[in-house]
Formats: sequence, structure tokens, C-alpha cells
Amino acid sequence: MELISPNIGLVFWTTLTFLVLFLLLKKFAWPVILSTLKERETAIANALSAAEKAREEMKQLHADNEKLLREARMQCDEILRRGNEMRKEAIGKAQNEAQKEYDRLLENARLAIETEKKAAIVELQNEVAKLSIDIAEKILREEMKNKQQYDKLIEKSIQDITNNKL
Repeated sequence: MELISPNIGLVFWTTLTFLVLFLLLKKFAWPVILSTLKERETAIANALSAAEKAREEMKQLHADNEKLLREARMQCDEILRRGNEMRKEAIGKAQNEAQKEYDRLLENARLAIETEKKAAIVELQNEVAKLSIDIAEKILREEMKNKQQYDKLIEKSIQDITNNKL
């Protein structure tokens, strides 16, 4: 039963040991523990603050990136639009120049064909005239065996030519 009912000496020494231990802990351990806890609390608060700043900076960077991306897309669209306009303009110019060149070549071809046609007609006329003269000469030689008929034909031809010119 002694263990169940405390003895005054045991209570005194237990209390004294507790107080000495408490004072030793208060003097040496608590300041170190409290300063360590304070440092840790400060470090955690700083880390949370830095994390919040980083999160805000990330939000700002994300917003800036979105803005830059929109601007880049707008610039890209503008460049593509200008490129399409320049392409259409270049195609239009090329088509106009090609049409002008086509028209010029076509006119040159028409003139060349007309010149060749006229030259061919003149050559054909000359050839027909030459052949006609040759045929007429042969016919006349056969028909005009005598000199008088030949002279009369020449005079008549000269008169016809003279009358036609007047």
C-alpha cells in the first residue's frame, strides 16, 4: 500500500527534481527550442510568401504570354493578309503583262500573216501572169503564122492599154 499512498519525502523529492529539471530546461533547452521553432515558423512564412509571389508572377507571366501570343497571332494574320494581297497583286500584274504580250504577239502574227498573204498573192499573180503570157505567146505563135496578124494584135493591145489608162 505504500505505493498507492504517497509518502511526503517522495512527493518532496519528486517535486524538487521536477522543479530543478524544469529550471534547467527553461534556462537551456526552451530558448533553443523556441528560437528553432521561431526560425522554422519564419522560414515557413517566408516560403509561403515566396510561393504566393511565385504564383502571382506565374499568373502575370501567363497573362503576358497570352497577350504576346495574341499579338503574335495578329501579326501573323496581318503578314499572311499582306502576303495574299501582294500575291494577288503580282498575279494580276503578271496576267496583265501576259495579256499585253499575248495581244502584241497576236498582232505581230496577224501582221506577219497578212504580209505573207499579200506576198503570196503577188507572187501567185506574177506566176499566173507569167503563165498566161507564156500560154498566150504559144497560142499566138500558133495562130499567127503571118506577120500582119501579129502586128495588128500588137497595135490593138497598145490601144486597149492606152484607153484603160485614160
